[in-house]
Amino acid sequence: MAFDLAARLAERRAADLYRQRPLLQSPQGPEVIVDGQRLLAFCSNDYLGLANHPEVIAAWRDGAERWGVGGGASHLVIGHSTPHHAVEEALAELTGRPRALLFSTGYMANLGAITALVGQGDTVLQDRLNHASLLDGGLLSGARFSRYLHNDAASLANRLGKASGDTLVITDGVFSMDGDLADLPALSAVARPKGAWLMVDDAHGFGTLGARGGGIVEHFALGVDEVPVLIGTLGKACGTAGAFVAGSDDLIEALVQFARPYIYTTSQPPALACATLKSLQLLRDETWRREKLAALIGQFRAGAQQIGLVLMDSPTAIQPILVGDAARALKLSAMLRQRGLLVTAIRPPTVPAGGARLRVTLSAAHSEAQVQLLLNALAECHAQLESAHA
Repeated sequence: MAFDLAARLAERRAADLYRQRPLLQSPQGPEVIVDGQRLLAFCSNDYLGLANHPEVIAAWRDGAERWGVGGGASHLVIGHSTPHHAVEEALAELTGRPRALLFSTGYMANLGAITALVGQGDTVLQDRLNHASLLDGGLLSGARFSRYLHNDAASLANRLGKASGDTLVITDGVFSMDGDLADLPALSAVARPKGAWLMVDDAHGFGTLGARGGGIVEHFALGVDEVPVLIGTLGKACGTAGAFVAGSDDLIEALVQFARPYIYTTSQPPALACATLKSLQLLRDETWRREKLAALIGQFRAGAQQIGLVLMDSPTAIQPILVGDAARALKLSAMLRQRGLLVTAIRPPTVPAGGARLRVTLSAAHSEAQVQLLLNALAECHAQLESAHA
C-alpha cells in the first residue's frame, strides 16, 4: 500500500503525540462546556474577553440584517464591502500606519505577504521559533530560506551578511508557545543598515500590548521605517476572526496586486467586519481590560513560582509551564481536567523535542478567584506528580 496512514497514526499514538479535537458546546468564556463537561478554561486566545461580548454580538446581528451573511466574491471582484473598508481604516489608525489590508485568516495573511514580497534570488531569514504559517510562507516563496537563533540579533547579523537579493527578516511579535517578546529594536537595528525589511507577525500582541492596544510596535514605539510589514490577527484579543497586514501605501497596493491568498479567495462576511469594528472600539477604549490582564499575569506568575513550577520568561497572557516529557505533560493536563480545569498540553512537533508544556493562557474575563483556583489545583497536582516520580 502506497499510503500507510494507519502506521503513521499508530506511531504518533505510541509517542504520546496524538491530537484530538475537544468539542466545545458553549460560547467562548472562562466557564465552558467541553465534551459534556463543565470546565474552567485556561487555554483560549480570547485575551480580552471579547469573543462573546454582547455589543460585539449585536453588531454582527445588525450587520447581517443590513449586509447579509456572505462576502459573495473576492475583494477584487465585488466582495469588498463598506464594512470591510471601514475595518481596514480602523486598523490603520490603531496601528499608526498609512493603510491596512484585511485577510480572511492569519495563515493567509502570512503566506500572502511573504510570497508577494520575495521570490527566487531573494532571501528570507526567520526566527527559529516562528509560527508554522511563517515558516511555510518562507518555504513556498522560493527565496533562499534560513533561520537565525531565537531572538538573537547577532545570529541574524551573521546571516544577513550572506543574504542576496531583497531580504525579508521575519519574526513573531509574541511567540505563541513561549510567550516572550521579540526584541524588535535590536532586530530592526541590525536589519535596516543592510536594506532588509523587518516583518512582524503580532498575532498574540495585537490588542494586549501598547497603551491603546496597537500591539508590540506600539509597545516599543516603532514606526513603518523600523517595521515595514506588520501582521495582526483578529481572532485572538479582538475576539472575532480574520487578519490584516498594515504598512505603507506601496506595500498594501503591492499585496492587492500580488498576494495570491488575498486575490483568489472570497471575502469574509461583511457582518463579521461589522462585529470587528465594534470589537476594535472596545479594545481601544476599554483600557481596563489590558490593566486587568496584566494584574492576573502578575498574580499567576507569583503563585506559580511559589509552587515551584518551571515558568518561561513571559510577560504576556501566554504562561507556559515547562514539563519536558510529553506523557508527563498529558498526565498533568488530565489531572487538572479531573478537577474541572482545562489547560492544554502542548507537545512536539508544535514545540521542540523535550519541550512539552502546559500552555496556560489568561484572559481579562478571568477573575482573581478563578486564577487562584488554577494555582491551588496546580499545587496539588504538581505535588502528586513529583511524589510519584520520586
